[in-house]
Formats: sequence, C-alpha cells, structure tokens
Amino acid sequence: MGKVKLTKNELKLQRDALKRFQRYLPTLQLKKQQLQMEVRQAREEMDALEEEDRRELQAHKADLRLFADCPRELLDSQKVRQWSVSTRNIAGIEVPVHKGLEWETQPVDLLSTPLWLDDALALVAHQTELRLRRRLMEEQLACLEDELRVVNQRVNLFEKVKIPDAQENIRRINIYIGDQQTNSVGRSKIAKGKCQERDAELP
Repeated sequence: MGKVKLTKNELKLQRDALKRFQRYLPTLQLKKQQLQMEVRQAREEMDALEEEDRRELQAHKADLRLFADCPRELLDSQKVRQWSVSTRNIAGIEVPVHKGLEWETQPVDLLSTPLWLDDALALVAHQTELRLRRRLMEEQLACLEDELRVVNQRVNLFEKVKIPDAQENIRRINIYIGDQQTNSVGRSKIAKGKCQERDAELP
C-alpha cells in the first residue's frame, strides 16, 4: 500500500477510486465466467473431434490395409484447394473458427482404379478436415486460456489489492480527520475557557 495524504481531497479521490473498482469488478467477473465456459466448451469440442477421429479410424481399420496398397498418385489426385477460416468474437477477443475446405480433384482413369478409391478419398478428406479443425480448436483454446489468465489476474488484483487498499485508505483518512476535528473542538473549548477566565479577571 502506497503512502496516502490524510486530507479531505485524498478521501474524495479514494472514495471515487473505490466506486470505480467496485463498478468494474462485476464486469471482470462476468467476463471470467464467460471465458471459463468457453474454455470448457472448446475442450469438449476438441475431445469430440478426437473421439470422432478415433471411431472413424477404428471403423475403417480393415480398409486401411487396402488403402495402403493404393498408388500414391491416386491418393494425390485430391488436394486441398483452400482452407477457409474466419474469426469469432468471444468475450472481447478474436478467435479462429473453421469454415470449410475446398477440394481440387484431378480426373482419374476409372477403368484402371480400384473400386474402393472413392471410399479412400472420402476418408482422407474427412480425416484431413477433422485434423485441421482440431488444430484450429487448439489455437482457439490457447487464445481463450491466455485471456482467462489475464482476466483472472485482474479480478484478483481488484478483489485482493485495489479494493482492500482503497477501503483501508478511506478508514485511515476518516480516523485522522475525525481525530483532527475532535482536537479542534477540544482546543476551541480550552480557548473559550481561557477567554472566559480572562474576562472574569477584568474589572
């Protein structure tokens, strides 16, 4: 706690500061709650993407051995043309959000390709999208966790430092001003008594 002047002006400044802190704190606490909820949802979404990825690979376990024999040029006949990403405002911060993928497919000779090529390409496309979405969710989660850490520090600063300091300063100034007023009244009574004594002694 810094040194404060024990004056009425300082008392007003401390009261104004306390009001400002108490008005701003609920906004910070609300933002903290919103960010905690968003972090929880982002983690749940990441878990859901991982689970979907795992289930899909498990479901196609038998097919994956077939796909392994597929010539690389056939699997390369499908490539990502564009990955669309936008941003979304969450509690005042911009986070990346997956919009979609555009694919570029090269024509292949249908007579010389295996029957399961379409299934293989569909699986590759879906796996690619799942992994890109998960990567974006990791970025989103990192942004949200950073912001939550900062907001948490501010809430703690207001709750544990700024507001108690202002309240303590107001208490100290009030005690000092009260003591000064009491002393002033005492001095005034003493002076009045002396004046009365002096007046009584005069003829």
